[in-house]
Amino acid sequence: QVQLVESGGGLVQAGGSLRLSCAASGSIFSINAMGWYRQVPGKQRELVATITSGDLTNYVDSVKGRFTTSRDNAKNTVYLQMNSLKPEETTVYYCTADLYIKRLGRGPRRDYWGQGTQVTVSS
Repeated sequence: QVQLVESGGGLVQAGGSLRLSCAASGSIFSINAMGWYRQVPGKQRELVATITSGDLTNYVDSVKGRFTTSRDNAKNTVYLQMNSLKPEETTVYYCTADLYIKRLGRGPRRDYWGQGTQVTVSS
């Protein structure tokens, strides 16, 4: 079984910073891309940032220049550094991982989600 566990959410004032972490554990052979999503109530789920196994990153336009994603492959962990946070970015942030399960070597490819971590930005 594979688990993704996020941490680092919390309450911050507008303009402040938070760093989210997401650690993947379990029967993992290898991890391809990892990413971060958020879904503000009443809006569609939004892909915030992704990072490939080769550290290529991509961001939604609204966070470019403020958010940075990185990963530690040795720890199967992805990070999201969020700076200059805005009140409208208050929501739950989820991490995802596109990975190969370990099953007598490389098993099936699957997508996994974390349970989410709440980010609240006060005005």
